[in-house]
Amino acid sequence: MMALCLGFAFGGIAAAAQDAPIQTKFRVKFVASGSVYLEAGREAGLAEGQRLTVQREGPEGSGKEIRETAEIRIISVASSSAAAEILSTELEVHPGDIACLSAEDVEKLKLLRASRESRKYPQVVTFTEGDPLDEEVREYIPRPPLPEVNRTRGRFGFEYSSLRETGSGGIRSSQLGFVLRGDMTRIGGSYWNLSGYYRGRLTSHTTSDQQTLNDLINRTYHISLAYNNPGSHWVAGFGRLYLPWASSLNTIDGGYLGRRYGKTTFGLFGGTAPDPTSWSYAPNRQLGGGFLNVEGGSFDSFRYTTTIGAAISRVAWHPDRQFGFLENGFFFKRYLSIYHNLETDLLRENASARNTLAVTRDYLTIRIQPHRVISFDVSENYFRDVPTFDARLIATGLLDKILFQGLSGGVRVELPYRLSLYSSLGQSHKSGDEKSSWNQMYGITWGRIWRTGIRADLRYSKFDSSFGHGTYRSLILSRELGEKLRIDVQAGEQNLVSSFTKESRALWVTGNLDWFVGSHYFLGCGATIYRGKTQSYNQWFLNLGYRF
Repeated sequence: MMALCLGFAFGGIAAAAQDAPIQTKFRVKFVASGSVYLEAGREAGLAEGQRLTVQREGPEGSGKEIRETAEIRIISVASSSAAAEILSTELEVHPGDIACLSAEDVEKLKLLRASRESRKYPQVVTFTEGDPLDEEVREYIPRPPLPEVNRTRGRFGFEYSSLRETGSGGIRSSQLGFVLRGDMTRIGGSYWNLSGYYRGRLTSHTTSDQQTLNDLINRTYHISLAYNNPGSHWVAGFGRLYLPWASSLNTIDGGYLGRRYGKTTFGLFGGTAPDPTSWSYAPNRQLGGGFLNVEGGSFDSFRYTTTIGAAISRVAWHPDRQFGFLENGFFFKRYLSIYHNLETDLLRENASARNTLAVTRDYLTIRIQPHRVISFDVSENYFRDVPTFDARLIATGLLDKILFQGLSGGVRVELPYRLSLYSSLGQSHKSGDEKSSWNQMYGITWGRIWRTGIRADLRYSKFDSSFGHGTYRSLILSRELGEKLRIDVQAGEQNLVSSFTKESRALWVTGNLDWFVGSHYFLGCGATIYRGKTQSYNQWFLNLGYRF
């Protein structure tokens, strides 16, 4: 009688488990450094490579609908928590937002559950050497692939662009290129993953060697093919990428190869340095070196990462730098994050002098978020040498980290009606200055202007650094019309007084339209108007392609 009761009990539990609904929504626990952490993990069905849509509901009683704010991808999973990277965002992700699985992933989870449940038997018999029923099930039951295996999303297309310089005798040029965006995980059942975005030329008909603003922005994209097998000691990556354990080295066109021993990873890296937002940018720079990384802790509480390494760089294969680098990160949930980067160069003042070590770069930032609506940060930025980034990118906001030298502090406040205010103030002092100079930056983000659905970001900055001083203003407007059409417009103005560049004043405006035609095709077009002292031109582009 007791055995019969137990049989009914276990049978009821199994049936309840089979009928239990699959969890498709997960709460955002906290957000830090471009990463999102969820209050669910492997036990809830989450797996690396899954994509989720982050949603936010309007204030209670306001009648506002649920709105999608971002798209994220799972990059690390524990038993009861998961970490994800932000792929695209319309609004800033906040703790308390809800991340939802795609319909495709829900169906795959149902298949996985059906496969597991089909392996249950009405009676359990114990065998001393293997279970014949279990072995038979393993052999004949079809096994659906894991959700992240052969997950392929992206698009590929061709682009035609035309440029005309203003004024009499202005140069005309045209280019034919291609665009590629990919998100492919566990390719062919392996542990190779492809992700990122690339824009390149196939042919060019021009008599001018000058790069446009669009050309420079295109060079800041990343695309990489990476190998990451949890069961292997080896890691590798190739493409246009950051070294995962030392992002302070900026982008490289090349690759890395590393070997893991528990929480420790060491390896080699090498390539060119193509990113014009890099502190030490040169079009013909080559970079190579080695690193050692140690990390530990948990996303649920305290975690840390430390990287130390050495590298050499050359410009057009002529000796440039020999330096060591140290990068540290310390994080406690969403409340505290500390990041520090230090670079020391081996210098020689003259041919007869001895080599000496000198600090050439030192950057420290501390961010505190006592509540989800407000955060504070303090930063110290030091450069021994004058940076060599491309100054035409100042008004795009991509160089804010380099513009502010010295000590600065900032604050960000989230207000009702999707309003965000942020500001940063600091002092910069150079040798020979009679007094310190103030660096200032103010900005406002409006997630939805009234009922228009338009998102706006307005920013103003005044800076005084070792390479020069000036101001910039920028405005970004974007609007999504359903799931098929997206429009964005950006405008900027910058004034720069510096011996570093002749482009003292520039104004520009650029617009883009992205239209999904049907389920597999896309059409894009855009135009840029640029007016500066050394460059003045109009540029437009058109692209058409296939998405998968």
